[in-house]
Amino acid sequence: MVTKNTYSGQILFEIHPSSGRAVRVVAIDPETGTEVVMVGDSRLSREMLKRTAARKLLYVLEKNKDKSKR
Repeated sequence: MVTKNTYSGQILFEIHPSSGRAVRVVAIDPETGTEVVMVGDSRLSREMLKRTAARKLLYVLEKNKDKSKR
Protein backbone atom coordinates (compact mmCIF):
# COMPACT_ATOMS: atom_id res chain seq x y z
CA MET A 1 0.00 0.00 0.00
CA VAL A 2 1.09 3.59 -0.53
CA THR A 3 2.40 5.20 2.66
CA LYS A 4 1.34 8.65 3.85
CA ASN A 5 4.80 10.00 3.07
CA THR A 6 4.53 9.20 -0.63
CA TYR A 7 0.88 9.99 -1.28
CA SER A 8 -0.76 13.39 -0.81
CA GLY A 9 -4.26 11.94 -0.34
CA GLN A 10 -5.81 13.94 -3.15
CA ILE A 11 -7.22 12.32 -6.30
CA LEU A 12 -8.91 14.11 -9.16
CA PHE A 13 -11.62 12.29 -11.10
CA GLU A 14 -13.10 12.73 -14.56
CA ILE A 15 -16.21 10.71 -15.37
CA HIS A 16 -17.31 10.54 -19.00
CA PRO A 17 -20.35 8.64 -20.29
CA SER A 18 -19.50 6.37 -23.21
CA SER A 19 -21.74 4.54 -25.60
CA GLY A 20 -24.28 2.10 -24.19
CA ARG A 21 -23.89 1.19 -20.52
CA ALA A 22 -20.21 2.05 -20.28
CA VAL A 23 -18.70 4.98 -18.42
CA ARG A 24 -15.05 6.07 -18.64
CA VAL A 25 -13.39 7.10 -15.36
CA VAL A 26 -10.01 8.84 -15.16
CA ALA A 27 -8.23 9.10 -11.80
CA ILE A 28 -5.32 11.55 -11.54
CA ASP A 29 -2.73 12.09 -8.82
CA PRO A 30 -2.12 15.86 -9.05
CA GLU A 31 1.26 15.63 -7.32
CA THR A 32 2.88 13.21 -9.78
CA GLY A 33 0.60 13.66 -12.78
CA THR A 34 -0.01 9.92 -12.88
CA GLU A 35 -3.29 9.00 -14.58
CA VAL A 36 -5.21 5.74 -14.85
CA VAL A 37 -8.27 5.06 -16.97
CA MET A 38 -10.94 2.45 -16.40
CA VAL A 39 -14.26 1.63 -17.98
CA GLY A 40 -17.15 0.65 -15.76
CA ASP A 41 -20.85 -0.08 -15.90
CA SER A 42 -22.97 3.09 -15.82
CA ARG A 43 -25.45 1.32 -13.51
CA LEU A 44 -22.85 1.39 -10.71
CA SER A 45 -22.88 4.34 -8.32
CA ARG A 46 -20.42 7.16 -8.90
CA GLU A 47 -18.83 6.35 -5.53
CA MET A 48 -18.19 2.74 -6.58
CA LEU A 49 -16.68 3.86 -9.88
CA LYS A 50 -14.47 6.42 -8.13
CA ARG A 51 -13.41 3.91 -5.46
CA THR A 52 -12.40 1.37 -8.10
CA ALA A 53 -10.45 3.97 -10.10
CA ALA A 54 -8.73 5.19 -6.92
CA ARG A 55 -7.63 1.66 -6.03
CA LYS A 56 -6.18 1.24 -9.52
CA LEU A 57 -4.34 4.58 -9.20
CA LEU A 58 -2.88 3.61 -5.81
CA TYR A 59 -1.72 0.29 -7.29
CA VAL A 60 0.03 2.09 -10.17
CA LEU A 61 1.64 4.64 -7.81
CA GLU A 62 2.99 1.84 -5.62
CA LYS A 63 4.25 -0.05 -8.66
CA ASN A 64 6.01 3.08 -9.97
CA LYS A 65 7.52 3.70 -6.53
CA ASP A 66 9.01 0.19 -6.53
CA LYS A 67 10.45 0.74 -10.03
CA SER A 68 12.20 3.95 -8.95
CA LYS A 69 13.99 2.10 -6.12
CA ARG A 70 15.82 -0.18 -8.56
